[in-house]
Amino acid sequence: PSQTATDLMPKTLVLFGLVYVAAASFAAFAQQPQRDGPRYDGMTLVRPVDYREWAFLGSGLGLTYDNGNAANAAPPFTNVFVNPSSYRSFMETGTWPNQTVFVLESRRSETNAAPNVGGRFQGEMLGLEAEVKDSRFPDGWAFFNFGRASALSNAAAPLTGDAVRACVECHTQHTAVKRTFVQFYPTLLEVARRKGTIKPAFR
Repeated sequence: PSQTATDLMPKTLVLFGLVYVAAASFAAFAQQPQRDGPRYDGMTLVRPVDYREWAFLGSGLGLTYDNGNAANAAPPFTNVFVNPSSYRSFMETGTWPNQTVFVLESRRSETNAAPNVGGRFQGEMLGLEAEVKDSRFPDGWAFFNFGRASALSNAAAPLTGDAVRACVECHTQHTAVKRTFVQFYPTLLEVARRKGTIKPAFR
């Protein structure tokens, strides 16, 4: 026997309700910010392949903390990126939240390309490093080196021994905002000044 419109109505309402719930759930999921902090394999940091889509903090030419490299005839460029959620947090508070990831990309500087007659531009990548603020590490921070560009590692273990001691000492004594060289990023330095988060020793 054929079903009447009255018979079909409850089923139609149930189906409509299920579709509505599914659509609402998908919309809520889509609006949630996607996690962009560090990803680990055990204690090793997985190399973020999309870091060039992150917030760009700044670029340096020939920045070095070693007097022996101060007169480099072909100084490299260094580009620094940070995960977007941590950048937004810093802009609001002047401090970096837990699970902040900084990526340091080194690139060769070039001069020989038309129509350039004097300045320098960025060339091939040389290497990739990272600094992470994460409470999972005893010191709350960790440093990683993914190696040279010709053989980048997919993951890197935290630096240890003399290598990390030198990093910690430099990032403790000479940074404007805790463990980070905000003095090299003018727009962030202005934020830190407004928020009062610049280290007293740096002033």
